[in-house]
Amino acid sequence: MDAGVGGTAGYGAAAAELAEQYESVTFAEVHRELLQFFPTSPVSVLDVGAGSGRDAAALAALGHRVVAAEPVAEFRSIGQRLHAERAIEWVDDALPELALLRGRRERFDLVLLTAVWMHLDEPERAAGMPALAALLADGGRVVLSLRHGPVPPGRRMFPVTAEETVELARRSGLAAVHRTHRGDLHGRPGVSWTRLVLAR
Repeated sequence: MDAGVGGTAGYGAAAAELAEQYESVTFAEVHRELLQFFPTSPVSVLDVGAGSGRDAAALAALGHRVVAAEPVAEFRSIGQRLHAERAIEWVDDALPELALLRGRRERFDLVLLTAVWMHLDEPERAAGMPALAALLADGGRVVLSLRHGPVPPGRRMFPVTAEETVELARRSGLAAVHRTHRGDLHGRPGVSWTRLVLAR
């Protein structure tokens, strides 16, 4: 669940262990406060930094057409194996550019970023938000989470606020329609999450 070459630091070697952690909680548990914002009829979905594919698989099971963008080859391999029964298109692409997907000129009704945005530094976040907006269909939504708290050893993460993220979204033509804050599902000390829904 990563972004950019630098943002993937430490993830490839730990992919198997991390995938087990990601898969230990369900899509519904992770996104419980935001389920009302997920489309109920089949739409086109992009999961950026898809990791083990937990969220992509859950959305595909609901009938959505899902593209999972994951730059870590080990995660793509694990996700394809764990969720082989789901119709997920896996691609090797990453923020801040998302160059492959933007080159395809596709538009998505839902763009999901779970535990991704904090891997981008300030200039990357400034470049990444317009890239996300360029992939969002009219009336579409971006659902993202911001991690707060201590950085695990060997990982590349940056402090990021909801206020900065909402302002970057505004500059890219997106408006924040929902915001929540909660503790960590895995009980890690000092870790909490802000959840945002942005809409075009």
